[in-house]
Amino acid sequence: MELAEIEFEVLIADVDETNPPGMAGEEVPEFLSRKKADAVRHLVADAIVIAADTVVLLDHHILGKPKDIQNALEILRQLSGRMHKVVTGVCIREGEKEVSFSVTTEVYFRQLTEEQILHYINEYKPFDKAGAYAIQEWIGVTAIEKINGDYYSVMGLPIGDVITVLQNDFNISHALKPLPPVL
Repeated sequence: MELAEIEFEVLIADVDETNPPGMAGEEVPEFLSRKKADAVRHLVADAIVIAADTVVLLDHHILGKPKDIQNALEILRQLSGRMHKVVTGVCIREGEKEVSFSVTTEVYFRQLTEEQILHYINEYKPFDKAGAYAIQEWIGVTAIEKINGDYYSVMGLPIGDVITVLQNDFNISHALKPLPPVL
C-alpha cells in the first residue's frame, strides 16, 4: 500500500482461520478475507476496509504456516523442485458495498539442498508465513525459478487489482496521488 502511495491503517482481525469442511483450497482465502473484513467492520464503520488472506497450495492441498522447525523443513522439502500455487483472497468493503476476489499465481521452486532449507529457516524464521516462505526474502532471490502471475499477490496483497477495484467499483480516483506537472 505504501508503494502505491495509498494511506492506510493496519488493524488486526482476530478470527478463527479454520477452513470450512469440504471447501476447496482455492476458495479458502476469499472466504477468510471476508471473515477478516467482518471482524473489523465495527471498528471502522466510515472507512474502506481491505482484508486479505493467502494460502499456498501444493497438489490442491493447503500448506499452512509451519508449527515448528521440523514442520518448516517438511514444507520446504515438499516445495523444492516443484510448482505450487499461491492464492490470495481479497475483500474490499465500504458500508454495505462489498467486492471480493482471488488471485492465483504459480510459483516454481528450484531444487533446494538441505543446507539451503536449514539456512533459510534458521536465518529468516518463516513460522508466520503460509508455505513456510516469503518471496521477498532470501529464498525468493535464490530458490524461485519463475512465477506465472502477480508477484505482489504472493507477498500477500495483489495491489494492482486492489487499486483497479477501488477505482472501478468504489470510485476512488484519489487513491492515487496526482502526477506532478511535466515541465
